[in-house]
Amino acid sequence: MESLSTSLVLIALLAVAAPLAARFLERVLKVPIVVFEIVLGIVLGPSLLGWIQSTQFTDTLADFGLAMLFFVAGNEIDFAAIRGRPANRAAAGWVMSLAAGIGAGLVLAPGPEAAVIIGVALCSTALGTLLPILRDAGDLKSPMGIAVAALGAVGEFGPLVAISLFFSGRELGPATAVLLGFVLLTGLAIYLASRARHSLFHSQVTRTLHTSGQFAVRSIMFILSVLVVLSMVLGLDMLLGAFAAGVLWKVAIARAPEHDRHVIEMKIDAIAFGFLVPVFFIDTGIDFELGALTGSPAALALVPLFLVLLLVIRGLPSLLAAPPKSPPGDKRAIVLFAATGLPIIVAVTGIGRDEGLISSGIASALVGAGMLSVLLFPLLALRQHQRSSATPPGTGRPAARRPDRADVPGEATT
Repeated sequence: MESLSTSLVLIALLAVAAPLAARFLERVLKVPIVVFEIVLGIVLGPSLLGWIQSTQFTDTLADFGLAMLFFVAGNEIDFAAIRGRPANRAAAGWVMSLAAGIGAGLVLAPGPEAAVIIGVALCSTALGTLLPILRDAGDLKSPMGIAVAALGAVGEFGPLVAISLFFSGRELGPATAVLLGFVLLTGLAIYLASRARHSLFHSQVTRTLHTSGQFAVRSIMFILSVLVVLSMVLGLDMLLGAFAAGVLWKVAIARAPEHDRHVIEMKIDAIAFGFLVPVFFIDTGIDFELGALTGSPAALALVPLFLVLLLVIRGLPSLLAAPPKSPPGDKRAIVLFAATGLPIIVAVTGIGRDEGLISSGIASALVGAGMLSVLLFPLLALRQHQRSSATPPGTGRPAARRPDRADVPGEATT
């Protein structure tokens, strides 16, 4: 009990320290908060200081945080914006990434199961991490932002489907049938939600928006719990249910008054990024096996290799989804954004490590590469996009200099 109490207090302390550290360094380097959360977890966890020990309770909280991250991703996707060309080309690029990733896995690790784990990890995109970055930069509705959203949607949903098919414990045929059943059930729920007027539902949401009733938040937790439990009962990955819950909630609340939707979005952000999601990333750092990485030169060498493979295997095929006549800077930004991956990498390597399909060294190397991708790729992508935006189309020369946040070191918006 004492160990749990100490761990809870220190995790809460790290959750407060991470944004402060990010702000302290932002004038020098804009670093995503999740990187600080993971690094601080590593420092105070068993790998270094040993002040925080992973417990069943903190692991459960972390699972809720991961589920909430995927709920937010499903809730924030604008399907009307990405349907058609962006979604179709993003899906084609993802299939190419999966095939190339499994091929790389066959070279790097023995056994087909290990190859699939590496392939799924290398073909993922951290949509839940990228959407807040794009939103803060004001690029979520731009052509590049729409392309990245499409790539992220496919790069999170596709790996979840692959995990559910290959690691459900069933043969491929029955696993496919179960997955199709889940998709049909959730699809039917989403369709019915889109057709209903929800007058009474929206009325109750409005009445309790600023009271202790909090009907909207309670409904979110109910939908999330039902679909997560349903996916687990069916032997599918729980994140598939969390992602579907986000989509279902978005449809159910779509016709509510705009002010109410805005307030609910703020509440979702508060629950997700103020509480549960930081616990997940900090717990990822606590569970990170630094010794397995640093104790093996071969495993340590895999980190930069996996980072390059993320760019080649996930990034390059994503150019298929680039908007027509995109400038070179935007294309490079799309490659970098698409190659940013971490949550799926953490989830799938955890499965592989627990099942004994991949070594701790390979799992740590993949997670380390995912951490570096979150640290480096969005920052580099935004810089490429900003340079492209400052260059008039067809001139190949930068536009006239003008005071801008991008001109101040460390002030580029992410």
